[in-house]
Amino acid sequence: MDVWLVADSPTLVTEVVSLAKILSEETKMILGQRLGVAEIVRQEGWGGVPARQCGNLVREAIRLAEEQLARS
Repeated sequence: MDVWLVADSPTLVTEVVSLAKILSEETKMILGQRLGVAEIVRQEGWGGVPARQCGNLVREAIRLAEEQLARS
């Protein structure tokens, strides 16, 4: 499934907020490290992460979830 997120779209906010509620802080930080935004998160919180990177985080989380589902 492809996910297209537009920065000024209410869908982006809904997707990111929904994802944030589902993922543990540990999982989000692991994804943040993979995407190179962990330092931003440590200094500014998730609100400091650019929208494009948030979209990348959502895509990576979906990819990992699909991988895990395929293994089960």
